[in-house]
Amino acid sequence: MTTPYFVDTNVLIYFRDDSEPEKQPRARRWLERLWDTRQGRTSFQVLQEYYWTATRRIRTPLSPEMARADVRDLLLWRPLAIDATVLERAWQIEERFGFGLWDALILAAAQMSGCGYLLSEDMQHGQDVDGLQVVNPFLVDPETVSWSDL
Repeated sequence: MTTPYFVDTNVLIYFRDDSEPEKQPRARRWLERLWDTRQGRTSFQVLQEYYWTATRRIRTPLSPEMARADVRDLLLWRPLAIDATVLERAWQIEERFGFGLWDALILAAAQMSGCGYLLSEDMQHGQDVDGLQVVNPFLVDPETVSWSDL
């Protein structure tokens, strides 16, 4: 059995951001692998952040239609909604580990989605947050991961 990977906003953005020639192909490889293995997960918070950033903050912003198409595709990953349970868990993570609320919400959503890994460059690579391991996808290639052992 494989363990799902939760994808943070920055990985989705680098997939589309042509101003990052080193990170874009790495993000592409990770996302392709997650689509192939059906192990990608995310949250509505991430999808909202992605849409806003992709249509406004990257060098060549996406059209709203293109960003919406991406978000619609990612709905297949069964994004988790932020509800009272996720919020309570995020507050626990915030208190225990010292994360800011937005990162704590990402971590809580990843845990509650049953993920073993969080792909993000915004947190410390290798950090374990109550059984959820942070993986910087720009330090580790998906080809080096033994997917059958996860």
